[in-house]
Amino acid sequence: MQLFIDTANLDEIREVHSWGILSGVTTNPSLIAKEGRDFIEVIHEIATLVQGPVSAEVVAQDTEGMVKEGRLLAQVHEHVVVKVPMIKAGLAACHILSSEGIKVNVTLCFQASQALLAGLAGATYISPFIGRVDDISWDGNDLIQQIVEVYAQSPHINTQVLAASLRHPQHLVQSALAGADVATVPYKVLAASLKHPLTDIGNERFLQDWETVPDRDVSTLVKRWLADR
Repeated sequence: MQLFIDTANLDEIREVHSWGILSGVTTNPSLIAKEGRDFIEVIHEIATLVQGPVSAEVVAQDTEGMVKEGRLLAQVHEHVVVKVPMIKAGLAACHILSSEGIKVNVTLCFQASQALLAGLAGATYISPFIGRVDDISWDGNDLIQQIVEVYAQSPHINTQVLAASLRHPQHLVQSALAGADVATVPYKVLAASLKHPLTDIGNERFLQDWETVPDRDVSTLVKRWLADR
């Protein structure tokens, strides 16, 4: 499974990119607005940094407007993926844009039937929202599993399942186990996925023990060893 980060914050993206785990980025109008910067400039900077798929969402609500915005966004950078909502107009726009070779991420998916329709329309990605499904007392992980199974029974569909609205590390693990192709994760969830109290305790003990070694400068030790060979 690939990992995307769900943010428009360049500092967060740079940090996670430095970890060597990042394959792409998803954004939306809310995330862009939070940064208070020029929308197009931010998208271009992100795509140039990551050199992988970057979802940029249209704001038009009619098919013609979505297609117009989508074509323009696709010109911003070769890695831009046009993001459209899972509504009638979005489905039609997905079909048109996909037929023109433009990658499309269909977002706000909450049931497997929507994912099937998006796949048939040519979506590159479908984004089921796990956390929001959990919020209405249904299991978001079940939704991922259903979509994966539906696509497995439809070999003519090449849409990737992009698990979204991940609220905690367990959502990330569940998405991977359910067969999602991609998970897009907020920075705080990625950071939490790194942490474990036993890791911190173990590292602290290693360092305490190392302090008892008389000659413990690694650089000096390696240089001395190389010189003596």
